[in-house]
Amino acid sequence: MTILVLDIGSSSARALLFDDDAHLLAQVARRHQFTTDPPGAATFDADALLQQTESCIDEILRLPEAQDIRAVAVDTFVGNMLGVDADGKAVTPIYSYADTRSADDVISLRDFFAAHELHQRTGCLNHTAYQPGRLHWLRRTQPELYQAAHQWIDLGNYLYRRWFGAAQDTPTSYSVAAWSGMLNRESLAWDSVWLGALEIDESALPPLADYTRVQRNLRAPYADRCQALRSVPFFLAVGDGAAANVGAGCTGAGQMALSLGTTAALRIVSTARLPRVPDGLWSYRITRDLHLIGGATTEGGNVYEWVSKTVLLPADAEAQLARRAPDAHGLTFLPLLAGERSPGWAADATATIHGLRLSTDPVDILQAALEGVALRLAAISEQLGGDQPVVASGGALDASPTWAQMVANALDRPLQFAGEREITARGTAILALAALDGRALSDFSPEMTHTFMPQAAGVAVMRAARERQSALYKKFYDA
Repeated sequence: MTILVLDIGSSSARALLFDDDAHLLAQVARRHQFTTDPPGAATFDADALLQQTESCIDEILRLPEAQDIRAVAVDTFVGNMLGVDADGKAVTPIYSYADTRSADDVISLRDFFAAHELHQRTGCLNHTAYQPGRLHWLRRTQPELYQAAHQWIDLGNYLYRRWFGAAQDTPTSYSVAAWSGMLNRESLAWDSVWLGALEIDESALPPLADYTRVQRNLRAPYADRCQALRSVPFFLAVGDGAAANVGAGCTGAGQMALSLGTTAALRIVSTARLPRVPDGLWSYRITRDLHLIGGATTEGGNVYEWVSKTVLLPADAEAQLARRAPDAHGLTFLPLLAGERSPGWAADATATIHGLRLSTDPVDILQAALEGVALRLAAISEQLGGDQPVVASGGALDASPTWAQMVANALDRPLQFAGEREITARGTAILALAALDGRALSDFSPEMTHTFMPQAAGVAVMRAARERQSALYKKFYDA
């Protein structure tokens, strides 16, 4: 028996098959990227993502490993939103967490709330990564488009409405809703304070449930197109960050997970009824009873990609990095190319490189950029506290062992790597298996394959570099 996982991230859509012990059997993928025009935009076409996901499903169902699929589990990039009409069809693009065009509205909404109270109530700060500012922006700048939307939903919800029918009672999981900035942490309902401030009715948002609520019975033509899935249960979509912690085996106290792909995040799990949210961080959900506390950056592998496209890197850039001493470039890099989330949440943040000279070369800029990301993660790590090792995953670190060492030095913690592939999708499969078979999430702990230990000299240098980066940040954004 197998679990089909649909893993829809900000850079690709994939379909993967896992066995009953959450071992990867097969996968197919399709690449995509944000639309970034006009400036500040970061959107997707909803139907293009739908078709891309369906293409992955069609291809994987033709594989011999796709026999006897017992359930479908889904994770998506979160902090996304789109408007649909009464028939469940998209009337807006999908707005992502990286879309910063609502910055002015975020700032104008600050006067209506006590920031600390809002933070503890929803687990989120008022920021462009979340939906309140975005809804306010759309209503102000595109009123006709805003009025055309009957409901505001997320990508996973949209997929299910297309596959199972356009019923307005299709639920969104607590996990995905927590990333909207509009979920009340205590009541697990849409936050009434935000609803009042935005002048929208609760019916304009989808109903809520735990991820274990399933959808069944694909509608035509999908029932014929995907006969192997016609009546199997589809679990509600969960947030990709939540799934990554599960896949990394970090579901208990004292376990910290780092994901570094297109973007980056550090997270721990709490089973407390309502844990306090540290300053500058967030509290989301894995399940109804599992809180996910941490911080995410808009920067990660996208910074490496940006440098690669912007400066002429030599073919041996990675080898040159490996030979360099830490902080050998004389630069201070705030890598906020897609704005800022944790820990400062400046709505108007942009990237800055300080210290450029005629002698600065492309590898200097690359090293400063990668170390800049590592230093930003160190600030989040400090807020989370503790000194436990970090379980790391993500294609960006896999592709650059030198970057992994930078991160270990910046965090001053051992960086452990799991032998399992596709950590996020694996976590999604584990959540489905736990619901189906009553197994504990801890039953699926991955085996660690290698560890990067912090180097004393590098730790000291990176600590000084972080102080320099923090001082530069304060010049621009410290309130």
